[in-house]
Amino acid sequence: MTVVLYPGSFDPIHNGHVEIVETAARLFDKVVVAAVRNPQKGEPLFSLEDRQALICEAFAHLDNVEVTLFSSLVVDLANQIGAHFIVKGLRAVSDFESELQMAQMNRSISGVDTLFIPTTSSHSFLASKLIREIARFGGNIDSMVPTCVADRLKDRFTS
Repeated sequence: MTVVLYPGSFDPIHNGHVEIVETAARLFDKVVVAAVRNPQKGEPLFSLEDRQALICEAFAHLDNVEVTLFSSLVVDLANQIGAHFIVKGLRAVSDFESELQMAQMNRSISGVDTLFIPTTSSHSFLASKLIREIARFGGNIDSMVPTCVADRLKDRFTS
């Protein structure tokens, strides 16, 4: 059984993330989606537990997707769960530059390889930070995120 790890902050999860997970779920036996608190990205909008619940709801239709939380090195989690690969999504060339460096570092310290899955152009502009900003000001984000996330964002910013 081939297991892959898809790590990220997912604050919130959006349709670009969904596309990557659905693709990985078609290609591999098991996909573990792991949400992390990334201090480099500032204060999160949703708690880790809230993100875990939203991710679980977004992938309830996929039997081979599991969701977990972590606060360690990605490669440590990959080894812990027996992941054969780390999966990362690419939106643009700029993503590739930073993700390649991270993939090379991860390979160097652990031997775990990273596979890149590009998003379609219809999702290439999506970024959680931008979606939070649009939602904060009452913009329509329905086509950018799963319904459960759109509902939570609307609740968060209209309360």
